[in-house]
Amino acid sequence: MADTSPHRILEDLWSLAGLRPATMGEVTLTGSEPALPSSFRIGAAAQACIAATTAAVSALHRARGGPAQTARVDMRHAALEFLSERYLALDSGDAGARWDSVAGTYRAGGRWVRLHTNFPHHRDGMLALLGCEGTRAAVATALADRDAFAFETAAAEAGLCASAMRSFAEWDAHPQGQAVAGLPALRLDRIGDAPARPLPPAADRPLAGLRVLDLTRVIAGPVCGRTLAAHGADVLHVSAAHLPSFDELIVDTGRGKRTAALDLRQAEGRAALHALAATADVFLQGYRPGAIAGRGFAPTELAARNPGIICTSLSAYGEVGPWGGRRGFDSLVQTASGFNHAEAIAAGADPADPEPKVLPCQALDHASGYLLAFGTLAARLRQAEEGGSWLVRVSLAGTGRWLRGLGRLEHGFAAEVPEMAGMGDLLEVTQSGFGRLTALRHAGQLSQTPPFWALPAVPLGTHEPGWA
Repeated sequence: MADTSPHRILEDLWSLAGLRPATMGEVTLTGSEPALPSSFRIGAAAQACIAATTAAVSALHRARGGPAQTARVDMRHAALEFLSERYLALDSGDAGARWDSVAGTYRAGGRWVRLHTNFPHHRDGMLALLGCEGTRAAVATALADRDAFAFETAAAEAGLCASAMRSFAEWDAHPQGQAVAGLPALRLDRIGDAPARPLPPAADRPLAGLRVLDLTRVIAGPVCGRTLAAHGADVLHVSAAHLPSFDELIVDTGRGKRTAALDLRQAEGRAALHALAATADVFLQGYRPGAIAGRGFAPTELAARNPGIICTSLSAYGEVGPWGGRRGFDSLVQTASGFNHAEAIAAGADPADPEPKVLPCQALDHASGYLLAFGTLAARLRQAEEGGSWLVRVSLAGTGRWLRGLGRLEHGFAAEVPEMAGMGDLLEVTQSGFGRLTALRHAGQLSQTPPFWALPAVPLGTHEPGWA
């Protein structure tokens, strides 16, 4: 029987990134499955991808002359960090992720579709496409007689976000499912020649001096930046006043970062970002494929201006295939690629007509964020030895394919999602730009340089666009 333990999953990720096994160092993994109520191995996935990132931080610190140390990740803590946007509390009131009132699943021509309307312009566009008022009853009536697949296509053509529910078999037969099936969960590609950049001497924090431009929104990309910041990287989050955002998510994912606003529609904003990118080590972006490149920030252009830079790209459906440029979110990818169907069947739903059942967390988002952080660090380690400019790519659909490949749990629904009140050992209390904040600590621990966020989460655009 094949070894699918968290340690083996970690080793496979290490190999996938092109790192030598001897560089991993000592890693201790504790806990057991199931960690969250699911038929999928969310606990093992969370533990392995957070451990990969943590071990890479340790390896990079050792390569700088820092001490050898043990990376430690507990499965329960790791799985709960996949719910970090829910485990938040402010003295001013409860915090945490919220859903728009018309977002969710509906019947459409005998099948199920899911709408994602959390951004105001997506909600307004969806209601205009349906020609109805903004209530669940009105949306349900407008969708009832529509063909689910035709509506999915119409929404995508209108720049909106919806997906029809498919089984795994249907997704595997779909052209996009076939395109993603050939992609690894993590891709590191050399995109240009450049001399090796020696790593700076060791500092008190493993990633001190690593400059990261963070052009991401929602969960996956921001989790990557937050993780790098937890180990000392200088992470500058760049947004724009005209773009919608989720402030309740920034309370969580903004920890450890500074945040500036630049309007890339204007020449002045583009010039400022080019100036920052010219001295950055990492350019992290998670907008729809082609959006940032269309403003003059394609990976090859960045590499030409700053040889040796590491560019990272996060997409919903993998940048390949007929849906390569399609907008998407975790919940939509779960629905389209078979997870909601498979989870429902595993929970005992009628196989002939299962109602969609979501995973207990935004597992594709969070796993993708940690895989992106791991890939970024692996690319920096390789750049220091091999030279070159690098592109690190992760997609939610590719991460989903990876999660499927880890196998299923027969009694996975025996686990429970704990209430925040019972998680005192995993929580920390800090001041933030939103008030006094109670939130989860980071699960990826190091014995000599424990992670922490030196900066509080603050509202977008608080800082000037410059490095610390």
